[in-house]
Amino acid sequence: MDPAPAEPTPTAPSSAPVRFFATAAKGTEPALRDELRELRFSGVRADRGGVHFEGTLREGYRACLWSRIAMRVLMPLATFDAANERFLYDGVRAVDLEPFLTPRHTLVVGASCRSSRLTHTEYLSQLTKDAVVDRLRDRFGSRPNVDKKDPDVRLFLHLVNDVATLYLDLAGEPLNRRGFRPGGAEAPLKETLAAAVLRYSGWDRKSAIVDPFCGSATLLVEAGLWAQNRAPGLSRARFGFERWARFDRTEKDVFEAQRAEARAALVRDLPPLIGRDTSEQALTLARSAASRAALPLVLELGPARDALVAGAGAVVANPPYGKRLARPAELARDLAYLVDRHPNAHVAFLLAETQPMGRTRRRPEPPRHVFNGDLPCVVRCWLPRRRRGDG
Repeated sequence: MDPAPAEPTPTAPSSAPVRFFATAAKGTEPALRDELRELRFSGVRADRGGVHFEGTLREGYRACLWSRIAMRVLMPLATFDAANERFLYDGVRAVDLEPFLTPRHTLVVGASCRSSRLTHTEYLSQLTKDAVVDRLRDRFGSRPNVDKKDPDVRLFLHLVNDVATLYLDLAGEPLNRRGFRPGGAEAPLKETLAAAVLRYSGWDRKSAIVDPFCGSATLLVEAGLWAQNRAPGLSRARFGFERWARFDRTEKDVFEAQRAEARAALVRDLPPLIGRDTSEQALTLARSAASRAALPLVLELGPARDALVAGAGAVVANPPYGKRLARPAELARDLAYLVDRHPNAHVAFLLAETQPMGRTRRRPEPPRHVFNGDLPCVVRCWLPRRRRGDG
């Protein structure tokens, strides 16, 4: 992520223009770009690690409420030269953070760096924190405490080519945490990546969708939310921006109006959402997730090869890989079989880059390379034959 040039603007009113940066998993930036354009944000531009967009601070609230693919929404507060410790400290200390952070709040600071003389991210975080609390101590006579688990305010310092940008995080907890995952459930797939896979698949959100390897149903729950036009942030208890000092009654009323508008946009009629898995334990987790999300998933116990649904509009899956996979050659044949048995469906598989694919009668789309955490993966897609006109 390259810093977006920005003047210090933290005291700007909620109606003033702001340039935001929405972070995303590597390889999902095009999907996030398309999503933000669909949500009618302006100035949308994909970059490494995320997407820039423009709007008022209240538009930043709306991005947190509606984005399915963004991990965080960051607002740049200031950009300044930081070729050494003194420049960095002075640059951070000059930023007016009082509208967001006071001694009664808690904070945490993260940092990243690239191609700079200052290279130790932990030290960058510490130095940034020191500058912030020293400023507030001078102003108020006391300082905020650090809370790494549940802070009121999250700051990020990004340093590249000796230029630092200080960001304020609007999200709080990462936006992938929708609140539907059962406690103790494994998380081989984040909700934000699942949403990107669904967008890459080309699914129309109206026809039946099938996941032959559904596991705990992350893909199907995301599909249901998307088909229902349900803003994923509606299930959140609160966002980071709701804990800022400046988030007063007026701002609360504005955000509650955004939430009410989102609730009014819900679609009631859903297409069939069908999942299959060979693990009863996984299906138990899937049922729990479906219940938490209030979605009518159809869940079946059985092998993936038997997940054949006439008229399905999409087949999507995150098949097992790594430690979860015992027989990659058998999986390759099963995947090819599923592609060919659903010739009129959009198909999208999120696979480890090392996972082979069996031969199919359908021509795939160019692969999309993404990262699932630190694991290099690929999204392989096939368009319906009737759409391609190839048979």
